[in-house]
Amino acid sequence: MIEWIRFAIAAILMILALCSFIAAVTGAYRFGFVMNRMHAAGIGDTAGIFLVILSLAVALGPGMSTWKLLILVFFLWFTSPVSTHFLGQVEYYTNPILRKHVKKAEIQEKGEADAAD
Repeated sequence: MIEWIRFAIAAILMILALCSFIAAVTGAYRFGFVMNRMHAAGIGDTAGIFLVILSLAVALGPGMSTWKLLILVFFLWFTSPVSTHFLGQVEYYTNPILRKHVKKAEIQEKGEADAAD
């Protein structure tokens, strides 16, 4: 009986993960601004990976493999946002059109204009 309950919980978590991945892909294609696309992909990817690994942990039950999967979740939670932030910074510094739309650039340009005076 317990195995069927674990199977049902794991199946529900896997379906939620699939929905999260579908939302991330949809957001990446529907949004026009590159930063919005990266945000949708990063959030959906992080949530989807968490739900997939949580589903596997529930399906395996308590044990050493579950702890390894949870350590993997924490590793992915730290690396995915860092890589998304890095890609955002690369886009910001290499796309001159983007700099006109971000307030950070306006503040820096005002500071540079004041320093030049």
